[in-house]
Amino acid sequence: MKKTQAARLENQVYSNRVARSEFDNNWKASVTRSGYVVYTATKNNAKILVLLTTGLRKLIIFNRGGQVLVGSGGVSHYSKPHKAQDLN
Repeated sequence: MKKTQAARLENQVYSNRVARSEFDNNWKASVTRSGYVVYTATKNNAKILVLLTTGLRKLIIFNRGGQVLVGSGGVSHYSKPHKAQDLN
C-alpha cells in the first residue's frame, strides 16, 4: 500500500524536474511573448497531477486565479499560495 502525505500549504515555488503535468478541466492556457505557457485556475480546487523526473508524484491544488508558468526543459513556476501533497 502506498503512503500519501497530508497536503501542505506552499508559497511560490519552481521546479526544473517536471517530467509531466496533467491539469484537470479547471484551467485556461495562454502563451507569453517569452514562450512560457501560463495556466490560470478558473475555479477553486483546480488540480494538477505532477510527475517529477525523480519518480515522485505530487498533487497540487490551487484556488481560482492561481497560476502555473511552464517553460522549456521541465521548468515550472507555481504561484502562491497553493497546496501540495506527495502521492508516492
